[in-house]
Parts: sequence; C-alpha cells; structure tokens
Amino acid sequence: MKAVLASIRGSRAARIALWAVGTILAVPVAFFLAAAILGLIPANAGWTEAERGTTIFVRSNGVHTWIVMPKVSEAIDWRPYAPPSHLADSRYGRASHVAIGYGNREFYLNTPTWGDLTVSTAFFAAFGNGPTLLHVDHVHDPRPDELQRPIVLRPEEYRRLAEFVRVRFQLDGAGRTIPVLGRGYGPSDMFYEAEGGYSFVLTCNEWTGRALRAAGVRTGLWTPLEQSIMWRLD
Repeated sequence: MKAVLASIRGSRAARIALWAVGTILAVPVAFFLAAAILGLIPANAGWTEAERGTTIFVRSNGVHTWIVMPKVSEAIDWRPYAPPSHLADSRYGRASHVAIGYGNREFYLNTPTWGDLTVSTAFFAAFGNGPTLLHVDHVHDPRPDELQRPIVLRPEEYRRLAEFVRVRFQLDGAGRTIPVLGRGYGPSDMFYEAEGGYSFVLTCNEWTGRALRAAGVRTGLWTPLEQSIMWRLD
C-alpha cells in the first residue's frame, strides 16, 4: 500500500513539474509569436513616405532603437530639453541632431553592456513596471547606414512625433528636464527622468513604434523587438 501511495505522489509531482516547465517555456514562445504576428500587421497601412519634409532616422544597436531628430526645426527646439551643460563634454552639444530612446531606469543605469545584465535586472525590467529614463545622445550630421534608416516626414507628421517624445520628459517644478548627471555612457549623451512605465509590453522598441505610429508612419501594431521596427525600413 505504501508503495502505491508513493507511486501516486511521485507521478503527481512529476505532472506538476512538467506543467511548471511547460508554462515557463510557453511564456517566451507566446511572446515571440505575438511579436512576430503583430509586427507583421501594419498600423497606418496607407501611409507613404513624403518626397520632401523633415528627415528623421531610426537608429539601432541591434537590440535597442532610438529616434534621431534635428535639434532645431520649426516644430521644436530640443536644446532647452537637452542642453550642452548637461553633458560630460559640452562641445558635443553643438551637434546637429539628438537621438532619443526610452528604457527602464535600472536597466539603463546598471547595464551599460550585456555582460552587466543580471537575472533580477532583466526580470524587474520585464515585469516590474519600474521608473523609466530617456536616453539622449547628441549626434552630428547623421547618415543612412545599416543601423540608421532615414524616414522623410511631412510637417504635421513630424510635429506629432516630436510632441509624442517631448511629453515623455519628466519636468521639475520650474518646467526643466531632470538629468541624471554623471551617468551618461560617454561625453555626448545623458539620461533624463521620464514619464511612463516599462514592461515586456512597453519595451524600448515598442516605445519607438508608438512614436512612429503617433506620427502616422506605417509600423507594426506591436513592436517589442528591434527587428519589429527595422525590417520595415529596409
């Protein structure tokens, strides 16, 4: 009798273990499947690129994306939001463009390279919905290449894009952006406190996708991965 009970308990434990493993494996599979399907379905399906207008770029490092915009235009002047005085070397503030990206605060500040990534940082970035930062890099005279794709926007499209990005800057009581001084990756960039959360639903790349969709650009319905963004710009 004892042997029978032990066998039942053992089989039950095995079923529970198999269920747990299956559930753990199903989550990333479901994520990548949803990313693939929704990335293929376009928002703003009828959009066409303007022949003339404001040229922006979508920049990638293979994992993360930024939106590169002229520092000064009729739509917006980014200099008050990211002044040269915030940089480790203010000379980079003379650059013609700003590249702005969005991400989890803990991930941005404590994972400068993939070798610094920890399981806890990745988990809380995906599921913790923690505070966020905007990363602003000052870029001079950007050119199209494999990791930097141009898009020409009409004036109203660029205005909508710029407004989407602008309101993500968190402001202090005096209406100024809030830099995380001394925590840039190099002499030309700075982090700023941002509005909004971060999760596996709203990733850095989905934020880029939302900005492009707000402008009216043809983009996937959900773009959590770098590939979700960049393949349409080939």
